[in-house]
Amino acid sequence: MRIKDILSTESMIMDLKATNKEDAIKEMAELEVATGIVNNEDEFIKSIWARENESTTGIGGGIAMPHARNEYINKARVLFAKSTAGIDYNSLDGAPVNLFFMITAPAGADNTHLQALAKLSGLLIDPKLVEALKAATKPEEVIDLFEKAETAKDEADAAAKAKREAEKADVVAKTEEKPLIVGVTACINGIAHTYMAQEALIKAGEKRGIEVRIETNGSEGVKDKLTPEEIKRAVGVVIASDKKVDMPRFDGKRLTNHPVVDGINKPDELIDAIMNQTTGVYHSDASESESATETKQGVWGSIYKNLMSGISHMLPFVIGGGILMAISFIVENYAGGPKSPAFIFLNSAGNLSFAFMVPILAAYIAESIGDLPALMPGLVGGYMASIVNVQGGVQVNVQANATSPAGFLGGIAAGFIAGYLMLGLKKAFSKMPKSVEGMKPMLIYPILGLLLIAAIMFYIVNPIFSSLNLAISHFLNGMGTANLAVLTAILAGMMSIDMGGPFNKAAYVFASGAFANDPHSATAAVLMASVMVGGMIPPFATAIGTTFFKNKYTADERRAGISNWILGFSFITEGAIPFAAADPGHVIPSCVLGSAVSGALVGLWHIQVPAPHGGLWVSPLANHILLYFLATIIGSIVAALVLSFWKKPVEK
Repeated sequence: MRIKDILSTESMIMDLKATNKEDAIKEMAELEVATGIVNNEDEFIKSIWARENESTTGIGGGIAMPHARNEYINKARVLFAKSTAGIDYNSLDGAPVNLFFMITAPAGADNTHLQALAKLSGLLIDPKLVEALKAATKPEEVIDLFEKAETAKDEADAAAKAKREAEKADVVAKTEEKPLIVGVTACINGIAHTYMAQEALIKAGEKRGIEVRIETNGSEGVKDKLTPEEIKRAVGVVIASDKKVDMPRFDGKRLTNHPVVDGINKPDELIDAIMNQTTGVYHSDASESESATETKQGVWGSIYKNLMSGISHMLPFVIGGGILMAISFIVENYAGGPKSPAFIFLNSAGNLSFAFMVPILAAYIAESIGDLPALMPGLVGGYMASIVNVQGGVQVNVQANATSPAGFLGGIAAGFIAGYLMLGLKKAFSKMPKSVEGMKPMLIYPILGLLLIAAIMFYIVNPIFSSLNLAISHFLNGMGTANLAVLTAILAGMMSIDMGGPFNKAAYVFASGAFANDPHSATAAVLMASVMVGGMIPPFATAIGTTFFKNKYTADERRAGISNWILGFSFITEGAIPFAAADPGHVIPSCVLGSAVSGALVGLWHIQVPAPHGGLWVSPLANHILLYFLATIIGSIVAALVLSFWKKPVEK
């Protein structure tokens, strides 16, 4: 399929009327509906914004490529739109966007459509084509420009392929062949960025006389897969990916690892890093970095990454199980009591989900560290941390009279221990003969991994953390009102420090961990309420400020403030991040203050919300619904007033 088959003169806007990002997307979406490409405008726009919220599709150089692939799209098509004045699209380089390519692909789009989309994305790396498109005045010119560019690229690709074949056949010339760099590019959706990064890296190599081979992992799966021979011959590896990549095959190679946008915008830097040997050597057994500074940064960075890997896999179990259990409490109190079938069903489903929480947490922390062989030891270690000794059955603790599981903290310990145990086993058995290599994943790793993690959990982790977990539970449940208010103020304030970052996650994990250890604990429900109100304050504060103090905020901020009413109601703190990024000195302290005030009120009033998520949508579960709303409102107003009076008016 040729590019002209996914372009059409009816899907072109040569003079875009919109002056901002929201209106531009809507104007293009309206044309998609009018031409029959899209069958549901609202849902299509939602899917476009869902992709934009992951990372902007304004790739720089005056180009934006909003894209979607779902059931609301009838046909693969590229809508072309041009804005002469340019539109602020939050592009990666901060420059206005003049050229828009809205890429649509139906859920069942075949590979030929996707290949055409990939080729179009690759052509846009050529600055001459981009300038010609900016100068085009008629739809027919746009199609003609792409047709000529595609023909030229096909001819160049054919010539390059013929040259590679000739070089392969010429054994004598092999000693004089160009240096080879291999790599992988991949983005979350895999429609545009994947192929643009591939094209940019190849061109950067050509300028330096370097052969570059890039494997892509896009919507149609892995293409141009690297061969073992190519990897072996390569002088280094460039990874430009937002997805997990098959890494062990690159063991022993110089490697640089970056997001896919760096492959598009910084291809020269990535190629030079390999050729100048300023990158480290990748080892699949996670051996130490070559630089002490890199090792120190890598340790803390990897701890956070590995912990977040476990938590991200665990959260669906916490949220799903917690909400169902919370609903079951409503049924118990108002619709049938503890023996009603509805209560028994909902409570059982919630408890079953909670039973997997700590094992899943530990398993995926371990898997993030030691790859697949560490998953089983991590899962078993997490399960051992989540239960207490069962008389006449399972014994997981050397303390036969243990009354408390190691719990959430023990599960975290199990995950890290299992992961690093597996790295140690890999290193210990790295010198085994190749003839018995298959024994490691099928025999050595499972047996020794299980034996070691079980022994460590049984004799060390569970005795320590079960006692610690019991002490924490007694401490929390025995806290007086004043001390509880201090704790809830701190937790709520932490939710606003980085709005989704490490402080925010630490507060949420502490509260949800206490709730998971004992969902019936009144104190745990108070802690959940405190982090919930703390996380709602930033979006609510910015929504209030942009509504009542319009002269203190830009037009874009006022538009974003509207959506923050819903985000705040839903406990989505990240809605305030654009405000914090633009003016951290005013936004963050104001929000921390407002969150701390609301958290203190939760502790003073003993507001309980036995649910791990939901914001004000789960207010029916609160023991004091009106006070729950009041604490949120007071904290939001405090933050909004401090912020809005503190900020200077926007200069027109």
